[in-house]
Amino acid sequence: MSKEEKGKSQIEIADPEEKETKAPSDQEPENQATDQTEPEDLEEEKLSPPTTDELKELRQKAAKAEEFYDRLQRQVAEADNLRKRLAKEKQDAIRYANEALIEQLLPTMDSFEMAIAAVRNNDDNSFESLKTGIEMVHTQLKRTLEEVGVTEIEASGRAFNPSLHEAVSRKKSDDTEEGTVLEQIRKGYQLKGRLLRAASVVVASPLDEAEEEDNQ
Repeated sequence: MSKEEKGKSQIEIADPEEKETKAPSDQEPENQATDQTEPEDLEEEKLSPPTTDELKELRQKAAKAEEFYDRLQRQVAEADNLRKRLAKEKQDAIRYANEALIEQLLPTMDSFEMAIAAVRNNDDNSFESLKTGIEMVHTQLKRTLEEVGVTEIEASGRAFNPSLHEAVSRKKSDDTEEGTVLEQIRKGYQLKGRLLRAASVVVASPLDEAEEEDNQ
């Protein structure tokens, strides 16, 4: 092989290497160019005007939002009116809570007035009329209290119960067991099982305790 042919082969072998080494350098400006254009493209996309379909969809959403806001305002107004109405009903319920009981007591008041009118007549039967009137009033009043759930507390002859009875004094009794109620001074009442007023009672006690209390 001659010297010229060897030189050509060396040149041909060197050319591909040079191309491979130069290729990346040639591509770098292109990559930089694309990197520089990407933010601009994004800005153009952000600033691009909405399409007709997008505008239509935005208008529909705005209309729905306005509808929901109006509905919310109405519901808030209704809730406020309901709160005011319930507050007024509560005040009326407290103010007129005893209306039914008072209505049931009116016949008792009528009986009182009839008894007073009978006494004012000053005839021979005035005492008997007054007695009959008082008995009628007591019966009507007792029946009215029972109808609303008021019951008397049984005390006389029963064992002393501190949850129902109030001992106002003690008394010696040979025939009665200690702690038994000897006498009921004032009646007690319950309302549907709840204590309204304890019965005031006198309780039996041994002689020494009774004497100590008398001495005190």
